[in-house]
Amino acid sequence: MQITIRCALAALALVLAPAAAAYRDVLQVPAEASALASRTLLLSVARAGERLVAVGQRGHVLVSDDHGATWRQSKVPVSSDLTAVCFADDRNGWAVGHDGVILHSDDGGASWKLQLDGFAAANAIFADARRAAGEEPDPERARKLMEEARLYEAQGADKPFLDVWFADAREGFAVGAYNLLFHTVDGGAHWESWFERADNPKRYNLHAIRRAGGELYVAGEAGLVLRLDRAADRFRAVATPYTGSYFGIVDAGDRVLFYGLRGNVYAMGDDAKTWKRVDAGLAGSVFAAARLRDGRIVLAEAGGNAAASADGGRTFAPLALEPRAPVAGLAEAGDGLLLVVGPRGATAARVAR
Repeated sequence: MQITIRCALAALALVLAPAAAAYRDVLQVPAEASALASRTLLLSVARAGERLVAVGQRGHVLVSDDHGATWRQSKVPVSSDLTAVCFADDRNGWAVGHDGVILHSDDGGASWKLQLDGFAAANAIFADARRAAGEEPDPERARKLMEEARLYEAQGADKPFLDVWFADAREGFAVGAYNLLFHTVDGGAHWESWFERADNPKRYNLHAIRRAGGELYVAGEAGLVLRLDRAADRFRAVATPYTGSYFGIVDAGDRVLFYGLRGNVYAMGDDAKTWKRVDAGLAGSVFAAARLRDGRIVLAEAGGNAAASADGGRTFAPLALEPRAPVAGLAEAGDGLLLVVGPRGATAARVAR
């Protein structure tokens, strides 16, 4: 669902744009500077120290050093739509998006370099499948692995990454459509495919990756939740009571919250077996979350309605954001503000107490 909405928004933007005189490969064309970049589609926002960094359509990356009051556009080597951004510290950050793009910044988001594109990703997936097929004792299973890998390789750079997470400036993961799963231990100088290291045989979309309760989780379609098994270097499936799409993950201390389609929020206990549905009072699909410095957890649906919890995600109450705007991503902006990004760009909203 999330990937469908994001693709639809990107497609609409292309329809409304003036026709190009000739085809230009977005992987070869730098993002164009635009005075309106902060008022157009943005899909994710993160903090780099005290700085805010937002990413969105056509390779737009914006940074703000005044709580979202003003923005300046960064230099980006591609014009692919960007879907997520994450910073390990105040300087090192990664952004991911369509066409298998992974970008890195070492200056707090001011400039970016391409680390991976969809063609290199497809080649890596093929190599991963060939390794897995060589270790597979069942000849029929090995044949199917290679058949699927050849298809991914032939399709090239057509699959988007949807989220990225880094433990520090060295180790991180990127996840995306149809089981895209990549890992690095050197800050992205080299990315390795973990396509065959996830318990996701139906190749569901992987929407989000976050650490919570000391464990690393992936959330995806059809109630898919994966947890990293460090000893095996593999993401194991976790049984969940929900069969709809999860769009995000929140660390709530002694529990982990998974949120998604049609306002569904589920809390998982620290044993990874106890689940409870949480009524956040949100009817629309929940696309974004933020944990504030005062400890409150904020969830927001696409239409702009929000709810907050002050008790670790056990109960939620409506939260008024002024002004209200459609939501794709959230981050605490400081000075009593919550930065909202979405189809209208970036909005600094006052958070009610």
